[in-house]
Amino acid sequence: MVGHNVEAPFSDTYKDQMSIIEMPLSEAPLCISCCPVKGDLLVGCSNKLVLFSLKYQIINEEFSILDFERSLIIHIDNIIPVEISFCIGYVALMSDLEVLILKLESDPKNGESVNHQPPKTNNPMKQTEDVSSETLQLESDDFVICQKPMELLGEKSSQSGISVTLESTGLADEKTKYYHVQHLLYKRFAPDISSYVFSDDIKLHSLQLLPIYQTGSLTSGRKNLSQEKELLSLFCFFSLPHVGYLYMVVKSVELMSVYQYPEKSQQAVLTPQFLHVIASNNLQCFTVRCSAAAAREEDPYVDTTLKACPPVSMDVCALRIQLFIGLKAVCHFKNHLILLTKADPEAIPERRDSPKRLLSRKGTSGKLKAPPVAEAGWNLYIVDTISPVQLYKEMVDYSNTYKTAKTQSCIHLLSEAHLLVRAALMDAHQLEPGEKAELLEAFKESCGHLGDCYSRLDTQHSHLALPYYKMSGFSMAEVLTRADWVLEAGSQKYERGLIFYINHSLYENLDEELSEELAAKVVHMFHVAEPKQLPHILCSPSMKNINPLTAMSYLSKLDPSGFSSILVTLTKAAMALKMGDLDMHRNEMKRHPEMKLVCGFILEPRLLIQQRKGHIVPTELAAHLKDTQPGLLVASVLGLQKNNKIGIEEADSFFKVLCGKDEDIIPQLLVDLWEAQLIAGLPDVVLQELFFKLTSQYIWRLSKRQPPDTIPLRTSEDLINACSHYGLIYPWVNVLISSDSLADKSYTEDLSKLQSLLCGPSFDIASIIPFLEPLSEDSIAGLSVHVLCQTRLKEYEQCIDTLLERCPEAIIPYANHELKEENRTLWWKKLLPELCHRIKCGGEKGQLYLSSLKETLSVVAVDLELRDFLNVLPEDGTAAFFLPYLLYCSRKKSLT
Repeated sequence: MVGHNVEAPFSDTYKDQMSIIEMPLSEAPLCISCCPVKGDLLVGCSNKLVLFSLKYQIINEEFSILDFERSLIIHIDNIIPVEISFCIGYVALMSDLEVLILKLESDPKNGESVNHQPPKTNNPMKQTEDVSSETLQLESDDFVICQKPMELLGEKSSQSGISVTLESTGLADEKTKYYHVQHLLYKRFAPDISSYVFSDDIKLHSLQLLPIYQTGSLTSGRKNLSQEKELLSLFCFFSLPHVGYLYMVVKSVELMSVYQYPEKSQQAVLTPQFLHVIASNNLQCFTVRCSAAAAREEDPYVDTTLKACPPVSMDVCALRIQLFIGLKAVCHFKNHLILLTKADPEAIPERRDSPKRLLSRKGTSGKLKAPPVAEAGWNLYIVDTISPVQLYKEMVDYSNTYKTAKTQSCIHLLSEAHLLVRAALMDAHQLEPGEKAELLEAFKESCGHLGDCYSRLDTQHSHLALPYYKMSGFSMAEVLTRADWVLEAGSQKYERGLIFYINHSLYENLDEELSEELAAKVVHMFHVAEPKQLPHILCSPSMKNINPLTAMSYLSKLDPSGFSSILVTLTKAAMALKMGDLDMHRNEMKRHPEMKLVCGFILEPRLLIQQRKGHIVPTELAAHLKDTQPGLLVASVLGLQKNNKIGIEEADSFFKVLCGKDEDIIPQLLVDLWEAQLIAGLPDVVLQELFFKLTSQYIWRLSKRQPPDTIPLRTSEDLINACSHYGLIYPWVNVLISSDSLADKSYTEDLSKLQSLLCGPSFDIASIIPFLEPLSEDSIAGLSVHVLCQTRLKEYEQCIDTLLERCPEAIIPYANHELKEENRTLWWKKLLPELCHRIKCGGEKGQLYLSSLKETLSVVAVDLELRDFLNVLPEDGTAAFFLPYLLYCSRKKSLT
């Protein structure tokens, strides 16, 4: 007997023998449930539920056996379980008229632990229940005392008066231990006392927990190969004789569906696709909403413009009712229904004596009796349920009868068909590859049918045509071909769903070009339904093949007044270009001032920039503006950036493609845009990155002697006046540049802009030093940039040496501008000795050095006292030369 002390080793013949697992119980069991995921057993007794965990005992590498361990006792008061259901920690128990759903949680909370001895409760509600039951027992001959119906959801269900405590008894590891209970649902029904007597038939039956697992995308074709299935959603079903209830109990507890049976039911079984109910003489089949609820849990894009799913709140419907005589019990496995019938309609046994129940409930009158030997009439049927694809096809064929009626019935029926296929796909790991491919095809087809419904019918949910058509995989051309072009009162009428789908699809820049015929049909559709959208529609890349004459004829019918008139004007100008009529184009562009035209481009960026197959493509209008109105083009792109209609990198790519330049060559229009960005101060532009782009381009052009490919839109003077980041160029820089009589005037603008940027307050000079190498100091332009950078980095002594060597005429302007405040001492500590030394050495620049020395002495004589002035003078100098400065220094105090 497995479950006791098992001796090892086992013989090879053991695997061929029967294994009997004995699980002793202290009380008589009333009901039992097996977890469909882990195989754990839950046994219900009169005041407790006992959990037996399934264990795998490995005997050796080739052999293992199963065993059960009693791991948990759930003590419950004030309810006697008639049926229970257990699924991966969720427990549902049911009495004749009460249902309680609990969740066993394995994460220990602070201050909570498992009660090894269930304490006696002092719950006042329990005392009330005891008093009520006692009163009912004492006065049952004279009164009927009934409790009110009640439904408590979530944590409120803990107020039901039913006490639940846990007692851990097993040696399970910490991962599988249950520490506390979460109450999810309590529901109590009132008995039917319309006939003033209790009826044993008015009782709950068919309690069931149904799990649905994570499957991945329906259209991905991916198969879930993981052995550990992730629970996506859990549903609980229970039923009265004439009505059934389906609840969703994961994440939130809510009533999903209520089933009204045409006849009194005996038993029901819930599957992910259907609800099967048996009455005495028929088998009924209903739709369920589990897959719709699970789809919303699984896919975050459901109920968006990308995907949709029929609502959970949609009414359930009966699919079919089949005649069976004497139905007694039903159960379900995959696509099989197992039915037990008895032909003799007499002597119907009490419900708890049905073949489904193997153990009788203690204290009840219905006990197991040995059937008579001669009893006959029992039959067992195994019925294959119709395949989802076949049933789907039947439902679609039936829906065609409603197609022209324009009612909700067609949508409801096709939604049922869609959910049927979706539910089958959510259990895809049980399907063969061929079956799954057939279901996927049916799924896409059902999405197309629903798209057709919502595009044709004028409902408040007509926008759902878009996600259903997307899920169907149909192209825009296929949808337009499927559309019904209905004539009403001699004119065409287009429903909102189709208009919404086409409008949204054309805005998405799909890589699909409509034929000239379909494009003309779309233009006519919007002319009738939404004429204000026509300019936007014509700017879509999908409408590339539209005949410009056709487009102009519809545009000319639009109201020329209003805010959209700018957009109409620009669209007409674009169509005129397409026709080659430049005069018409110029006339249209002159209708509005430039700033209004910029506003028009902001309203519809696709007039300038389109995307095809992931690449940016400038329009014909943009190419024409590049040659004729480059300022308008740059201002428009800047406006798009300000309004978040285009990104920084997209704008850069646009101008490179527009100007036909390689990736490494920067066109002047792009430089114009960068300068405009700096002036505008775009919030999403990183200043230092923009500085780097501009300085790199200026330096590259100066080093390569490469002039701009087009005339710059702004001069350096314009930038200095308009942008605080461009500073006034230092006076000594102008002296330095003017000394170069051979300077190429075509580069002066780039040099002035670079110098102005380096003189500005915002630029991080250290970041540009590594990129100055191509710009040689041999030229005056390069020298000015290098000395500017060194000056901004406070390397004054090195700058003095450089200027004395290369451009002595700039040294005094440089010193006057830079050697101030804490740098004032460099006049006599650095500049004066250097000038004296260079005069002694002689040379062709002696006169320049001499004049600079005189200027320096004038400054030093003013700043220093006589003694300090004498100390800085050279010892070998000529007294007559220095005498005037000495006299001024000695007399300045008395003069003061």
